Amino acid sequence: MTVKEVLSELEAMGSPAIKKVLMNHGAREPFFGTKVEDQKKIQKKIKKDYQLSLDLYKTGISDAMYLAGLIADEKKMTKDDLRTWADGAYWYMLSEYTVPWVAAESTFGWELGLEWIESKDEKIASAGWSTLSNWVALKPDSELDLDVLSALLDLIQEKIHSSPNRVKYTMNGFVISVGAYVTPLSKRAIETGLHIGKVQVDLGGTACKVPLAPEYIEKCIARGTLTKKKKTVRC
Repeated sequence: MTVKEVLSELEAMGSPAIKKVLMNHGAREPFFGTKVEDQKKIQKKIKKDYQLSLDLYKTGISDAMYLAGLIADEKKMTKDDLRTWADGAYWYMLSEYTVPWVAAESTFGWELGLEWIESKDEKIASAGWSTLSNWVALKPDSELDLDVLSALLDLIQEKIHSSPNRVKYTMNGFVISVGAYVTPLSKRAIETGLHIGKVQVDLGGTACKVPLAPEYIEKCIARGTLTKKKKTVRC
């Protein structure tokens, strides 16, 4: 499919009601307001297409940028590609989901995640924490640097409450991810979550809530999903 064909399908799938919801969450014009489930119909036809994903992302249309992440070929994505995507991710559905998903499934997830969390740009830093969260959910514990992960938990314990809004949200998500997916650090993550307590994040008047890390991890334990690694983080 061409960019023009994809945009035409996305536009036809658009909904004013979905646009309103997404705008409340931070999306902005131009975009069509398509449901993710409808985007996946296009994804099934395309599967993976490296160049098309780059071209769709360049349009600056949120629907197309999200779809770009679904069809991106992680094996072909370069560090420059991913950095460009992170720079262009103007709201959290892109900066905390689309970009981190592809980055974490690429060869460069760990490296870029650590690079991005050092950024003073809120959206870049939040992309970094989300990338690391997805990285630990994908990689076997034997391939993870547990010392660095433990140090990151210490860093979060110290700085989360004074960090920018969306960075707080993704730091909290990192604690949950480490607790849920990294067996040797699960107890440590629960302790971190108990220490930091409730995390206050401005969610723009939406119905979204910030989960309490210890409770979330304990739920994973209760339902038997603790430490079950994912094959893909894109959804």
